[in-house]
Amino acid sequence: MRYGDMKVLLPSNTQIAFSTVPTVRSLRRKLRDYKDGDFLLLTGDPVAIGLACSIAAFYNSGRYTALKWDRRERMYIPVKIDITEKGESDE
Repeated sequence: MRYGDMKVLLPSNTQIAFSTVPTVRSLRRKLRDYKDGDFLLLTGDPVAIGLACSIAAFYNSGRYTALKWDRRERMYIPVKIDITEKGESDE
Protein backbone atom coordinates (compact mmCIF):
# COMPACT_ATOMS: atom_id res chain seq x y z
CA MET A 1 0.00 0.00 0.00
CA ARG A 2 3.09 2.21 0.08
CA TYR A 3 2.46 3.09 -3.58
CA GLY A 4 -1.23 3.99 -3.32
CA ASP A 5 -4.55 2.27 -3.82
CA MET A 6 -4.48 -0.78 -6.05
CA LYS A 7 -6.81 -0.89 -9.03
CA VAL A 8 -7.20 -4.13 -10.96
CA LEU A 9 -6.97 -3.38 -14.68
CA LEU A 10 -8.14 -6.75 -16.02
CA PRO A 11 -10.18 -9.55 -14.44
CA SER A 12 -8.28 -12.81 -13.97
CA ASN A 13 -10.43 -14.59 -16.58
CA THR A 14 -9.56 -12.17 -19.40
CA GLN A 15 -8.90 -14.14 -22.61
CA ILE A 16 -6.47 -12.27 -24.84
CA ALA A 17 -5.43 -15.10 -27.16
CA PHE A 18 -8.47 -14.84 -29.43
CA SER A 19 -8.78 -11.04 -29.75
CA THR A 20 -6.80 -8.19 -28.25
CA VAL A 21 -9.35 -5.53 -29.23
CA PRO A 22 -11.59 -5.74 -26.11
CA THR A 23 -8.54 -5.81 -23.84
CA VAL A 24 -6.92 -2.83 -25.56
CA ARG A 25 -10.18 -0.85 -25.29
CA SER A 26 -10.52 -1.67 -21.59
CA LEU A 27 -6.88 -0.81 -20.81
CA ARG A 28 -7.03 2.44 -22.81
CA ARG A 29 -10.09 3.52 -20.82
CA LYS A 30 -8.52 2.61 -17.46
CA LEU A 31 -5.03 3.99 -18.19
CA ARG A 32 -5.94 7.20 -20.05
CA ASP A 33 -5.07 9.25 -16.96
CA TYR A 34 -1.80 7.37 -16.23
CA LYS A 35 0.91 9.85 -15.20
CA ASP A 36 4.28 10.11 -13.50
CA GLY A 37 3.73 9.04 -9.90
CA ASP A 38 1.52 6.10 -10.90
CA PHE A 39 2.85 2.54 -10.76
CA LEU A 40 2.17 -0.74 -12.58
CA LEU A 41 2.30 -3.98 -10.60
CA LEU A 42 2.75 -6.46 -13.44
CA THR A 43 1.36 -9.96 -12.92
CA GLY A 44 -0.32 -12.53 -15.11
CA ASP A 45 -0.48 -12.97 -18.87
CA PRO A 46 2.68 -11.65 -20.58
CA VAL A 47 0.62 -10.27 -23.49
CA ALA A 48 -1.61 -8.35 -21.07
CA ILE A 49 1.50 -7.03 -19.31
CA GLY A 50 2.92 -5.85 -22.64
CA LEU A 51 -0.34 -4.13 -23.53
CA ALA A 52 -0.58 -2.39 -20.14
CA CYS A 53 3.01 -1.12 -20.38
CA SER A 54 2.54 0.04 -23.97
CA ILE A 55 -0.69 1.88 -23.21
CA ALA A 56 0.65 3.51 -20.02
CA ALA A 57 3.70 4.71 -21.98
CA PHE A 58 1.47 5.97 -24.79
CA TYR A 59 -0.51 8.19 -22.42
CA ASN A 60 2.55 9.40 -20.48
CA SER A 61 5.02 10.55 -23.14
CA GLY A 62 6.80 7.17 -23.30
CA ARG A 63 7.27 6.79 -19.54
CA TYR A 64 5.89 4.42 -16.91
CA THR A 65 7.01 2.97 -13.60
CA ALA A 66 6.80 -0.75 -12.81
CA LEU A 67 7.09 -2.24 -9.34
CA LYS A 68 9.65 -5.05 -9.11
CA TRP A 69 9.73 -7.44 -6.17
CA ASP A 70 13.15 -7.60 -4.48
CA ARG A 71 13.45 -10.96 -2.70
CA ARG A 72 16.41 -9.93 -0.57
CA GLU A 73 14.87 -6.70 0.66
CA ARG A 74 11.37 -8.25 0.70
CA MET A 75 9.80 -5.15 -0.79
CA TYR A 76 8.77 -3.64 -4.10
CA ILE A 77 11.25 -1.36 -5.86
CA PRO A 78 9.99 1.18 -8.43
CA VAL A 79 11.68 0.82 -11.83
CA LYS A 80 11.26 3.88 -14.06
CA ILE A 81 11.09 3.14 -17.77
CA ASP A 82 11.41 5.74 -20.53
CA ILE A 83 11.02 4.20 -23.98
CA THR A 84 11.95 7.51 -25.62
CA GLU A 85 15.44 7.43 -24.05
CA LYS A 86 15.13 11.11 -23.16
CA GLY A 87 16.10 10.41 -19.54
CA GLU A 88 19.47 9.25 -18.27
CA SER A 89 22.40 8.71 -20.61
CA ASP A 90 24.68 5.66 -20.57
CA GLU A 91 27.64 7.91 -21.32
